[in-house]
Amino acid sequence: MAVSLSKKNNNFLIWTLLIAVFMLGLSFASVPLYDLFCRVTGYAGTVQRASLAPGSSGQYKNIQIRFDSNISSDLNWEFTAPKKEIIVQPGVQEVIYYTAKNLSDNVTTGTAVFNVSPPKAGSIFMKVDCFCFVKQTLQPGEEVKMPVSFYVDPSINDDDNTKNLEEITLSYTFFSAET
Repeated sequence: MAVSLSKKNNNFLIWTLLIAVFMLGLSFASVPLYDLFCRVTGYAGTVQRASLAPGSSGQYKNIQIRFDSNISSDLNWEFTAPKKEIIVQPGVQEVIYYTAKNLSDNVTTGTAVFNVSPPKAGSIFMKVDCFCFVKQTLQPGEEVKMPVSFYVDPSINDDDNTKNLEEITLSYTFFSAET
């Protein structure tokens, strides 16, 4: 009976270690899997990426796009969004410019993340090109204009979740990327 108990203990230890290794692996995989899920579904306001706008057939209602800019307290920059909202026609590509200025006396580097609201707009707001997730290094006092190219997917009218959407807010937040 002692052999049987020892074997049970060894089996329990092996299973416990396998579960611990599996959970550790799952914790490392969860971030890229969640990112993939958000990009595919537009969940949590994650916008879709595109290479080219399809153009408009003229049968869509226009959508108002507002812009928002934020900056973390650890980055001594001024970061501004375009002052006015714009009206866009689904399928038509637009380009707008955010502005960043280094207010410090040192060379500093920042990186931006973005989001759209309401979250359901993430599935139809198509980003063609932007400055997000790319390190931006600015000299003391340097000011740069950063373009964002996007369009609203014409499928906005085909989805019950988005067909009544009249306004989308595009928001960027800059964080320090100093290493």
